[in-house]
Amino acid sequence: MFPPLPDHELREALLALAGLPDESPALPAQLSTIVRLSAEVVDPVDFASITVLAGERHHTHASSSEVAVAVDLAQYAEDAGPCLLALHSGETVGVPDVAGAVVWPGFRDVAWRNGVRASLSIPLFAGSGVPVAGLNLYSRDAAHMRLLIQRVQSCYHAGSPQVLPRMDAGSEQLLAGLAGALHSRDLVQRALGVLMERDDVPVGSAYRSLVEATEAGAPLTDTATVILCQYAS
Repeated sequence: MFPPLPDHELREALLALAGLPDESPALPAQLSTIVRLSAEVVDPVDFASITVLAGERHHTHASSSEVAVAVDLAQYAEDAGPCLLALHSGETVGVPDVAGAVVWPGFRDVAWRNGVRASLSIPLFAGSGVPVAGLNLYSRDAAHMRLLIQRVQSCYHAGSPQVLPRMDAGSEQLLAGLAGALHSRDLVQRALGVLMERDDVPVGSAYRSLVEATEAGAPLTDTATVILCQYAS
């Protein structure tokens, strides 16, 4: 048995991100917090970073180490790698064995030289449900990282019947935060569907209406919950 979670800061940071409007001025600081906490409390993770797209260029918004930045830069140079794939596909990308990542030679070589033996890139999204960043988790221990990759991927594919072992307290925080964020995304998307049908508008207009109806500083999920309750009544 693992001990109870010492706190829920990482989980709460991921949940807060999912409730922010995409254009919120609080978003950059929230991403930085997630990087810091991921490196500090998730046992399999030695280095962490956040990849974002600014215009047509990718860059590392925040990192816990120069090692993470170096591995990120190798991917930007080739315009290919797990962090870019996660950001643009909206799917988690696990690399349980860096040495076998032959499709990304730049990533593979720089990661290996820096002692990275496994990685996991996770798409992160804010209120609209579209990925706003990719969280990159790098590990020196491939065996230690393998279960985290499996557990995170099971969060993003909830229909999977596979039951996997519990992990350390920090990993469980990460997993709880991701699961909660996915639930929040589903809640907002259902509310957007109601607004689209009620007002006969496209999804972009429905999203703007949701943001405008939300008080400054409040999560979009609160407004989405009210809309869904009104629709059900």
